[in-house]
Amino acid sequence: MKTTYIRLSIATALLLGIYSCKKQEATAEGYGEASATTDSTAVISSDSISSVATMNVKDKQFIKTADVNMEVKDVYDATISIEKSVQELGGFVTHSNLKSNVISEDTYNTSNEEAMLVKKYQSENSMQARIPTVKLGEFLALINDKKLFLNSRSINAEDVTSNIKYAELEGKRIKKTSENISQLKTNKDKVQLDDENMSESNQQQFANMDVTDNLKYSTVDIYIKEPKIRIAEIAITNTQSIDDRYKFDFIYSVKSAFVEGYYLIQRIIVGLIVIWPILLIGAIGLFLYIKRKSARKIQQNISK
Repeated sequence: MKTTYIRLSIATALLLGIYSCKKQEATAEGYGEASATTDSTAVISSDSISSVATMNVKDKQFIKTADVNMEVKDVYDATISIEKSVQELGGFVTHSNLKSNVISEDTYNTSNEEAMLVKKYQSENSMQARIPTVKLGEFLALINDKKLFLNSRSINAEDVTSNIKYAELEGKRIKKTSENISQLKTNKDKVQLDDENMSESNQQQFANMDVTDNLKYSTVDIYIKEPKIRIAEIAITNTQSIDDRYKFDFIYSVKSAFVEGYYLIQRIIVGLIVIWPILLIGAIGLFLYIKRKSARKIQQNISK
């Protein structure tokens, strides 16, 4: 029984990420229909897009991904256009990080009250979109029209047909193992085996859902940037003239110095009051010292 459990665990671990038998059949049918639609799309985009994006091979299933790096005239306008195209094709954007990298920033005073802030910057955006696989070629053709210069583009089609068929066979074996476990005498070991088998089955179903999603939707990573530096001119207040206006006030400074001096005298008096015992002891010591010195002087005069 332990040998059966070990084999069950190893097989189930290998099956993570692989399509299960029932869902494989459904997906295969759906993918066959989708591939038929892809053929018409391929005619539209065959001149500008790699055949990998629209590839359709009988009895084969592919998980497709794409990575596009290009330069565009205006990053913001291109981003809006790409996001709109994604929605129109039935896809969705999972990530979009549009930002402007400031190269330099300078302020030029144009009058006593006004100034001009000049920023030199370059915009870029890093996006990720999920596109229905049957529309991948059409989407790549749409974003290809936005480019000024294509830095790089990679399109991948991973053949998962054999994995799906293997998963079908393993699914049948796991089902048979589950039936064998159910025939065992109920005890602590059977409960543990059944619980672990169910847990691994749930994990496999989760992985199957992920594969189903990847077959239906292709992931496209897009990086766009502007080839030239842009300049932004922003009207602002001349802060330097304001600083100069209030930098130094003689009358106010004299008044403040007088007040600070008055507070300083108060602090000195308070400090003397705090140490009055020390001052008293010092005064008594000084008095005794002077008295003793005077007495010694008088005695010396008498001796003469």
